[in-house]
Amino acid sequence: MRDDVNGLLEGLGVLAGAPSGVCAGGWLDATGPEIESVDPTTGEALGRVRSASREDYDAVVTRASERFASWRMRPAPRRGEVVRRLGELLRQHKEALGTLVSLEMGKIRSEGLGEVQEMIDICDFAVGLSRQLHGLTLPSERPHHRMMEQWHPLGTVGVVTAFNFPVAVWAWNVAIAAVCGDVCVWKPSPVTPLCSLAVQRLVEQAFAEHEAEGVLCLAVGGADAGAWMADDARLPLVSFTGSIPVGRKVAARVAGRLGRSLLELGGNNAIIVLDDADLDLAVRAITFGAVGTAGQRCTSTRRVFAQRGISGKLTERLMAAYQTVRIGDPLEEETLMGPLATREAVLRYEAALRSAGEEGGEVLCGGKALDRPGFFVEPALVWAPRQQDFSIAWKETFAPILYLFEVGDLDEAIAAQNAVTQGLSSAIFTDSLRSAEKFLSAMGSDCGIANVNIGTSGAEIGGAFGGEKETGGGREAGSDSWKAYMRRQTCTINWGTELPLAQGVKFS
Repeated sequence: MRDDVNGLLEGLGVLAGAPSGVCAGGWLDATGPEIESVDPTTGEALGRVRSASREDYDAVVTRASERFASWRMRPAPRRGEVVRRLGELLRQHKEALGTLVSLEMGKIRSEGLGEVQEMIDICDFAVGLSRQLHGLTLPSERPHHRMMEQWHPLGTVGVVTAFNFPVAVWAWNVAIAAVCGDVCVWKPSPVTPLCSLAVQRLVEQAFAEHEAEGVLCLAVGGADAGAWMADDARLPLVSFTGSIPVGRKVAARVAGRLGRSLLELGGNNAIIVLDDADLDLAVRAITFGAVGTAGQRCTSTRRVFAQRGISGKLTERLMAAYQTVRIGDPLEEETLMGPLATREAVLRYEAALRSAGEEGGEVLCGGKALDRPGFFVEPALVWAPRQQDFSIAWKETFAPILYLFEVGDLDEAIAAQNAVTQGLSSAIFTDSLRSAEKFLSAMGSDCGIANVNIGTSGAEIGGAFGGEKETGGGREAGSDSWKAYMRRQTCTINWGTELPLAQGVKFS
């Protein structure tokens, strides 16, 4: 597959040279600088994309805003039909698009295919949702009055996505926003621009077939394009997925113009393993959580708190499991861990492990960058002192580094898990009903995701995805996350002949 990269790109409609990364109901001639896509497996260039200039970006938002006027009036089930067609095209191109995700981002092929399956699943979810955008009928205190709430489309939504899930998180946002009646402008990560071009080609086909061109638009760019979105009053909502430091800036700039932001930021996720845990389950979940996607998921497992009675046995079994992880070309079926996405990520990995050693941590296995082309490292297992004395564990290093801590009981483990500033995903392994319920109670995990006897990584689209504290508080995908993309309106209808006032106020 790697030998036919050009054929793969051509099959997905990604042209050779430096194709335009600007699309709004048709491809526009981009005039911004070229962005190079680098294959993290080889370190060599895959291709280049011409990014959006400020003028290009303004043209995209203008066209999207014009399309919103008619799209919002198309009945929601009819909007769902367009999203259904996009899902059908994704099914047809799943193999090729999943391979491109693995090629450009570096995750193993089964994960690349799984990412495209997430896109398909959210399209299916959105089609059903298009007939369920419901409000409430509320009792009025006034006679002959009816009170209700309804939901209306919000407008033009800016969607900024990260490199680690170059296409799935975009789909989480736009499939829901589109059936809600919004239009979207997408700024993908500059690390994975080819994926965005391939997806946009499918978008153009699906939406053109339903005379809905310009509903989902594209503006490839770097940090400057993200800043344009954050400052743009034409975008009532900006959905941002990325790091906590950048998320702080986005939130401040959007709030400065009284806009809305939907933030999916960092995670520093922990698994608690109690003495009564099923270690077979725990070891498998921890290994995938820490090693999958080379530790580059926001839900990746970063910390393990093992109860004292089983910590030694758990550590031995994790060390043995780590020895079986085959590192290599993500397109080869036997590979379990591909490269990090960039050379800078390798440097951050090495710096974090130096800090761990300086703070008293012991690298039990792994911990080295591999001497080969590309951006490969070994997954590292680090035995750590008390978390309060180990500052590196309070930070999210986007790499396959797992810190092991020993704790005395469940209360100590919960306190340590919750002590960090991030609050995305969490898990506990136990056969005790009481321990599991305590972990899920108000005195337990403070994260947006809390699991029992499964790991921190691998959320399904049916539930709302997101976290608390510095993770940003945003929710995407399932449940009632659709409400973020709409505006609520409370309506009261007087069907009588008198005008009584609320709260018994008299005014005559």
